[in-house]
Amino acid sequence: MSLRRLGSLSAALLTTATLTACSAEPVEADDPKPSPTGTTAPSGAPGGAPNEGGLSLADAIRKIPVAEEKRTGYERDSFKHWVDEDDDGCPTRQEVLLAEAVTAPEQGARCTLSGGSWTSYYDEVEVNDAKKLDIDHMVPLAEAWDSGAHDWTPERREAYANDLTAERSLVAVTAKTNRSKADKDPTQWMPPAQSATCTYLVDWTATKLRWNLSADATEQAALLDLAEPCADSTVGYEPSS
Repeated sequence: MSLRRLGSLSAALLTTATLTACSAEPVEADDPKPSPTGTTAPSGAPGGAPNEGGLSLADAIRKIPVAEEKRTGYERDSFKHWVDEDDDGCPTRQEVLLAEAVTAPEQGARCTLSGGSWTSYYDEVEVNDAKKLDIDHMVPLAEAWDSGAHDWTPERREAYANDLTAERSLVAVTAKTNRSKADKDPTQWMPPAQSATCTYLVDWTATKLRWNLSADATEQAALLDLAEPCADSTVGYEPSS
């Protein structure tokens, strides 16, 4: 059984410890391509206990290294993903779906899933068919490449693309929102649900810090601006090995 699935048992408590609610107007974008204050984040929403008390969201954003982006040479296939790391028959996609289910699906041969229900925290949509969900890389693969993954080994890129250890790295969301997001950073796209704003900013920032990914100056400025209503939100993360 994956660490992600084991970790999901305590995700709700950890999320409550990490995030406080916020309210902010989201920035919406539409480009097709294949917990908030006072409330508990939706089941399946990323989160985690603050590391040694955590950083304020603004301080965590300032901790992200600032550097120019580099897209040259990017190919999606540079990140091997949806592997079965623990050889239990369930690839990464299914592991995330199992971990984030509100109502557990039935698991068949080769980890086929039927039934079950999920909450897509990007748009607060309840989903009862796993086929209607995408597994979103919190920081998209192309953005990760731009932000430092171009210098990684293939093994590290594979580890990033299948990161089941951190609750915030991968999240099951509606296909519509995932494809609207595409490879955009928060300067170009934010979740349509206002309730998701602070959660998303915390998860984005924590993922960049976990993997030592950079942000360009425009991204950092936008993150700090978007984070203003999230003053009580904290960021905890475990650096990747």
